[in-house]
Amino acid sequence: MKNAKRKYLFGLVRLSDKGQIVIPKEAREVFGLKPGDQLLLLGDVKKGMALVKVDECGLVEKISGEVFENERPEESGTDEKAEGGTDA
Repeated sequence: MKNAKRKYLFGLVRLSDKGQIVIPKEAREVFGLKPGDQLLLLGDVKKGMALVKVDECGLVEKISGEVFENERPEESGTDEKAEGGTDA
């Protein structure tokens, strides 16, 4: 669903028993997401979560600075690849 301000409501997604979600096709198309793209998951206990496409122009640092109001976020240490997990 699209409105004049270029803001979207893509619908609900369900978390699988493996902790995965499917990003709706329209969202992937709007944001130019392709298989293999990296997404940064940002979180704030009060504000919620956001996914940001990782790119080469430093946008990640800028957005995370704005989201966390220039406070360094705590790293969760749950990177599956670092722990020998696989992308399923």
